[in-house]
Amino acid sequence: MTTIYLASRSPRRRELLTQLGIDHELLLAPPSEGPDEPQLPGERAADYVRRTAREKALAGAELMQMRELPARPVLAADTTVILDGDVLGKPLDRDDAGRILRRLSGSTHEVHTALAMVHGGILHEDVSVTRVRFRALDERDIASYCDSGEPFDKAGAYGIQGLGGVFVEHIAGSFTGVMGLPLFETARLLAIAGIALP
Repeated sequence: MTTIYLASRSPRRRELLTQLGIDHELLLAPPSEGPDEPQLPGERAADYVRRTAREKALAGAELMQMRELPARPVLAADTTVILDGDVLGKPLDRDDAGRILRRLSGSTHEVHTALAMVHGGILHEDVSVTRVRFRALDERDIASYCDSGEPFDKAGAYGIQGLGGVFVEHIAGSFTGVMGLPLFETARLLAIAGIALP
């Protein structure tokens, strides 16, 4: 089994790779102090998430070369919640989390998780798109959820694998994609690097 580099700080992605039995090491540039990667003017949400994953993978591959590390596949991912064409990123604060959750209330949104892997100097990409329907939320639901602290480091201000899962009426697509690393598409990319999974 080949060890890969993971260009992501997400503990959920690490957990999911471990679930697959994939040995991995983090390969990260020093964290920036700014907000999430900015969307370019006029850039479609679906293009934004793919570009961001691509840039992370390419930056990881560049770091691998700069640090003269053993050559291994570099995997990166980016997850974006999209509603009515708008990117709903990680909330800035409690008020922003409440605003995002009110938008999601009683509606169906999409979660796009883009994957990018650099292997042998070649970039490979894939994407998972999942439709998620929220039940109607009242102000008490939103306040209680914000009190839990769960919304604040998550795209779309919720975690489907945690307390936020109680808001989900229906899901069409990949549960692990909503978590941040779609296992089907991840296995498909890793197979390109010769990493076979059961």
